[in-house]
Amino acid sequence: MADPASVPKRRAATRWDVLAVIGAGGALGSLARCGLSAAVPRSRGEFPLSTFATNVSGCLLIGVLMAVVTGATSPHRLLRPFLGVGVLGGYTTFSTYTTETLDLVTTGHPFTGLSYAAGSVVAALVAVLIGGEATRAWLNRTGAKP
Repeated sequence: MADPASVPKRRAATRWDVLAVIGAGGALGSLARCGLSAAVPRSRGEFPLSTFATNVSGCLLIGVLMAVVTGATSPHRLLRPFLGVGVLGGYTTFSTYTTETLDLVTTGHPFTGLSYAAGSVVAALVAVLIGGEATRAWLNRTGAKP
């Protein structure tokens, strides 16, 4: 084990610029999620299509973002916090997903609730994979440098 005295001390200063872009991105992402939810309303007991679409499309975009960021030679240091943590973190919603699943299961719609729970996880993982792989393929085919 390394001697604690030999380990470099972490920078104690808060990175206010990073917190600011995360906050701004989160506000934008949350507004987009709210807009999609208002555009595709649902009644109790129905499959939560707007939350499903939000989470799956957000995961697709996370795959795209990570392919761009990891393929870039020197991405701007605020790109990932703004888009990944901020915008897409505010856009996607695990809390609504779990609340809607619980509501479906406890109000007499267990099949819909469990289908929603499992289908969301599978679709989100597939979306991340597709977003990342499709973006990498496009970048390689076009010779574009992110």
